[in-house]
Order: sequence, then C-alpha cells, then structure tokens
Amino acid sequence: MLSRRTVLTGAAAGVAGATVLGNPSAAVADDATVVEPAATVLPGDARYQEMTVGHNTRWVGTPDAVKVVHNTTQAVAAVQEAVTANKRLAVRGGGHCYADFVFNPAVRTLIDMTQMDEVYYDTYRKAFVVEAGATLLHAYQALYKGWGVALPAGLCYSVGIGGHVAGGGFGLLSRQYGVTVDHLYGVEVVVVDATGRAKSVVATREAADPRRDLWWAHTGGGGGNFGLVTRYFFRSPDATGTAAKDQLMKPPKDVYLSAVSLPWADFDKARFTALVRHYGDWHERNSTMESPSSGLTSLLVMNHRSNGGIGIITQLDAAVPNAQQLIESYLAEITDPTGVDTAPLAKAVGEQGPLPAFFTPRKLPWLTSVRLLGTNNPALTNPTLRSANKSAYHRKGFTVAQAGALYNHLTRTDFSNPVANVMLFGYGSKVNTVPAADTASAQRDSVFKALYATQWSTPADDARNTAWLREVYAEVYSSSGGYPVPNASTDGCYVNYPDVDITDPAQNTSGVPWTTLYYKEHYPRLQQVKKAYDPKNVFRHAQSIALP
Repeated sequence: MLSRRTVLTGAAAGVAGATVLGNPSAAVADDATVVEPAATVLPGDARYQEMTVGHNTRWVGTPDAVKVVHNTTQAVAAVQEAVTANKRLAVRGGGHCYADFVFNPAVRTLIDMTQMDEVYYDTYRKAFVVEAGATLLHAYQALYKGWGVALPAGLCYSVGIGGHVAGGGFGLLSRQYGVTVDHLYGVEVVVVDATGRAKSVVATREAADPRRDLWWAHTGGGGGNFGLVTRYFFRSPDATGTAAKDQLMKPPKDVYLSAVSLPWADFDKARFTALVRHYGDWHERNSTMESPSSGLTSLLVMNHRSNGGIGIITQLDAAVPNAQQLIESYLAEITDPTGVDTAPLAKAVGEQGPLPAFFTPRKLPWLTSVRLLGTNNPALTNPTLRSANKSAYHRKGFTVAQAGALYNHLTRTDFSNPVANVMLFGYGSKVNTVPAADTASAQRDSVFKALYATQWSTPADDARNTAWLREVYAEVYSSSGGYPVPNASTDGCYVNYPDVDITDPAQNTSGVPWTTLYYKEHYPRLQQVKKAYDPKNVFRHAQSIALP
C-alpha cells in the first residue's frame, strides 16, 4: 500500500514540508506540526523483545531504551540525547545485519528507523527520496507504481534500505544498471561534531558540494560509520529533463525467469567441478557490456548434499533480443558438460523457496518477479533463525582445487544441514563500467560474488555450523591465507555481508587487513571522512571505520 507522502511531489508536498527549497545543501524539513519526541520503548514494554533482536537471532540487544523515530527532527533529538548522556548508540533499519553491530550488550540507546519509511519526489533536487527505514519491497513498489522507475537493489523484500545502500547495494538488475549507489544523488545524515552537537546535513554528488566526501562515503563505506542516515536521494547519472519519471532508471517491463535443479545424487567430484568451472568460465566471458548476455543474472546455489539438489535461478530482461534463447544457451553451457539432467526446482535452495513452474523460462512483469523472488524465502520470517556468513568477490572462476574443496565440504558426512550452502551471484557488466574511485564501492572488475552461508535454529548447533563455514571457506582460499585477498583471481569481501571472523588473525591468516578486504585503497579516504563528520567516534561497531 502506498503511503500518503509516497504520492506527493515537490510543491504539492510543501504543506507536508517535503523539502527545503532554495538551498541544495540544506537538510529536508520535517512537518511543521510534528513536535513530539520519538516514542520510547523500555524494558518491560510488550514491544521491547521484538525490537531488540534482528533477523539473525544469535544477536540480541539489551539497550536501556529503544527510540522509535518518525522524522529527521526526532532522529537528531534521539542522537543528541544519547550523546549528552554518554550512551553508546546503534541504529536499526531492516534488522538484517549478519553481525552483532546493532544488537550487542554495549549499546545502551537503540534508534529504530522502521517508521521513517516514506518514498516521494523532491522537485528541487530532481531526485526521489527514500527514507532510511523503508524496506526494499516497499521502495520498489512505491517507485514503480508511482513513477515507473526503480533501483538496482537487493533481492530480499524486508532488507532495510538504510544499511543496504550505505554498503553499495546490488541485486538482479545490477549487471544491467549497476549497483544501487551508482544512482545515489545525495544523502541526509545526522552527524555529531567535535563539541558533541548533533545536526542533520545533506551531502550530494555535485562537484561543488562542500560535503561531497560525505556522499562518497555512503556509496560503499558501510553502515554505522559516519552518522545516522535519515534519507537517501536517488537520481540516475544519465537523467535528463525535468519530469520525475525521467530522473531514475526504468526497470524492464517484463523479465524471463528460469529455475532449474540438478540432483546431488547424480554428481561426483568431476561432474561437480565441471559445473562450478563452467559457471566461472561463462561469467569471465560474458561480464562486459559488449556481451549479448551482459544483463543476464544467474544464481548458482550449491546446498549441502543433504538438501538433495543444486539450484540455478536466472533472470533476463525480456526485451533483450532472443532473451529466452540466451537463458537456455547459458544453462546448456554450464550444465551439459556435467552430464547431469536438469529438473524443476521443487525444493528450496539456499534461502529461495521452490519454483517448479519455471523449469522452462517464463515471462513475468518485472514487479511481479520482484515480489515472487523477494517473498519466496522462508528464512525471512523464521523467528528462530541463527546464521553465519562469509563472502568473496571473484575476478575469475574457481580453480580445480577450489572446486574440489567446495565438493568435499558440501558432501561431508560428519556435517549435515540441508540449508548450508555456497551461492554464486552474477556480477560485473554495467557494475564494472564505473571507475573504482568514483564511489566507495571499490570492487569494480569482478564477475561474480560468492556467499558462504549456513542457517540453523538452536544455540546447541552454533559450534558445528560455524566450524563448517570456517572450514569450507578456509580451504577454498587456502592459497591466500584463508581469505579472498585482492589479487588476479579474487578481490576481497562485501561489506554488506559482514564476517565476524575477518578481524581475527587466527582465522584470517592472509596478512591482509580486514579494512583492505572490504575497502581496498579507499580506507584512508574513508578515515578522513570519519574524522570530519564523526570526530568523537559516536557511530561505531566492531568493524567500523577507525579515526585516523
């Protein structure tokens, strides 16, 4: 359902105070009638338990108070109150953080952004405003139904846009349109100066903007580092004219969606190696804009053998010439060498539920496909979910030895978990046309990402699941100290998939600092932005940007 402000634009929204006109660096004004403070949820309140745990129930907070903000004025006041009282604070958006950055015992004030979730158009900046508490599906539906535009952002419907964008953001449209922050025009942030005063500021990508570095830091610098994001402003870099509908990328009208399964029972190590190697080979050859398949995005989801199957989910803009044939040719190229016949995807793979109706590629309206894939995920509503995750950017496919290591761990008999998996997600193409220095998203020549993940439901299973994850990851990247260091084949880790082990020298024996694995050469610049906008280190967590 579209909210009231979702359908307001510019001057029409002036009554609601949608923008401050006349000063492009000014923060967005709040409704003049809003004067009450943020709602406060205390221990003992019926809402407290629900609001102090995230998607990963390994991490549970015990803050003195949860501040539920509805606008920027309340957000500034909530930050100021915590700073004045010298209380450690953290910010909750969608609650999907893989690590304990938000929910941990040190946090005494938790600022909840989930009620600040409006989507509207700012006529002065010629940009779409998405407030930081909005979830991805809400943003997609509001942007598309209201104006026919979209963002190349993530898959899961309930991910909060606040942290997703700050870490760069990517999804099924990224090979065609770039990462999310390639369309980020500006950001409104509550910052705290050296005197301890909280205030909101707006930073944009305009070359003359004195706060441009703060904008740049939010194009991949990660959440919880520089301030509290309240609003994002989106306008595509190639936008023209003045009409709202022309200021942001237009998604495909329709897409072809394919989902197939490969039975684990038919694989031995040689056949599995062929599958993994051909996935990598195809992406090495088809991840530039010159390829007819540059916009084809495919997930290879390799669950533990106890699941029974390996899944391949593929999407392509239906307007691409011969789109259905391109998908079928792609599938044949990576599966035929295995000698294993494909079948309908009748069981869940990774976090994706069954999709048996898509064995033959089917055309769907784009937004329909977004809702289907984004909500067909039982993990997103599992109140007992516990998980651990690791990531890698790949410039080249896996070697024979690495594919063998994957096979060995995915077929282990001393560990059985049907949802433990390694997922490869197509990358590159349009993403790689942007110079690395233009945004804080440093990895700009990879061809796919890898997500290593396992999920379970009880604390008793913590040790065996985290051990399995560490062991498979360490063996796959054993030639570079257990981590995918920047080299000719790999390019570090994705900051939006934070890895709790990356700072531990017992796990990360590569000698490459975690800051380089996430940020590469951008880290010193990010530190200077930190110094300028968070000199008191108010916004911090276990893997936050350090003051220089």
